[in-house]
Amino acid sequence: MPLFINFPEWISPEIIPGLPFRWYGLMYLVAFAIAYGLTIIQLRDERLSVSRLTSDDVVNLFFWTIIGLLIGSRLFATTIYDTTGRYMRQPWLIFWPFDENMNFVGLQGMSYHGGLVGSVVAFVVYCRVKKIDVLEMGDVVITAVPLGYTFGRLGNFINGELYGRITSAWYGVLFPHAERVPTSHPAVQRIADEVGISISGQSLVNLPRHPSQLYEAFLEGVLLWAIMWFILRPRKPFRGFMIGAYLVGYSIARFIAEYFRAPDPGLDFIIQLGPTDNPRWLLLSPWNITTGQILSLIMALAGVVVLLVMRAMARRTPRVETFGE
Repeated sequence: MPLFINFPEWISPEIIPGLPFRWYGLMYLVAFAIAYGLTIIQLRDERLSVSRLTSDDVVNLFFWTIIGLLIGSRLFATTIYDTTGRYMRQPWLIFWPFDENMNFVGLQGMSYHGGLVGSVVAFVVYCRVKKIDVLEMGDVVITAVPLGYTFGRLGNFINGELYGRITSAWYGVLFPHAERVPTSHPAVQRIADEVGISISGQSLVNLPRHPSQLYEAFLEGVLLWAIMWFILRPRKPFRGFMIGAYLVGYSIARFIAEYFRAPDPGLDFIIQLGPTDNPRWLLLSPWNITTGQILSLIMALAGVVVLLVMRAMARRTPRVETFGE
């Protein structure tokens, strides 16, 4: 009896087969809707200067922030995370949603860190133009983001992408389109034997993986949101606190999750202080660091800087409401 979970055959990336509507895109819409709803709930607090914003103001702010998110996440995914050079040679393909046979496939490949950069730029520019308090509104929106982000990771799971490293744990999932690993590797032979998969006569084999998309959905989504919403939000000591807390909290969650998530092909480990015989698909050493973990460390440092600077500003200057000036 196989000691793993087969990826459910009834799960398909397409909502309706043959039509260009995919669960991944729907999950993004659900994520945006949840973030919007939680933002509106917070804006009912009349102590906030941004509570004066109308629903149209919030919709427009979300619209331009989402545009920045999509542009940033796509640019990072097709430059930093793409090692083939395809998009550098053919940059028009970055936002081209069709494959070689003109089948609609959407924009496959998005980077969280790129999306963060793009959305922050768009958010700040819009707030400055409309004279909205950037820090106060930033605290409100960022507190709503993690729960919505949960659904983006569920979309990754439905797509069978961004799967984890191989495992013999009973909850390992056999993703049908996961990268095959060489049967000549001792760890592959051991894990195949433990989970009951025959590798006789095969040079490559598909093995169960950590469902790292679900780990991230919980750590970066549900858990981080619960901490920010129920613990930090009622005790916020100064403007900008929630922004800094999110940067640090997400970085910690992502850093942990990266140990279970397989790095993208061609990237391997950026820092390899552990065993050298540690392929990117094998969970073996905490000292082998991925690109995602490096970016998370940078993000955590930025969060600490935000917290220190915002605390210093709060101590030196009285709070000034800027909306409507």
